[in-house]
Amino acid sequence: MQVTFVTTIVVGAPLVALLAVVVELQTWAARANFAIRVGAVVWFCTAVAVYLYARREQT
Repeated sequence: MQVTFVTTIVVGAPLVALLAVVVELQTWAARANFAIRVGAVVWFCTAVAVYLYARREQT
């Protein structure tokens, strides 16, 4: 769980920041909504990758 959290922050924060540069976000609500939507996808992908890695390493 800690690996997923740290990896998501290390990978996700820069990714969300880079993607936010190319999207026009005029209000704070739009920025928050964008960060939540992109962050959820990043978290899901990271969680699946960490799960598969842990499953492979335990066998």
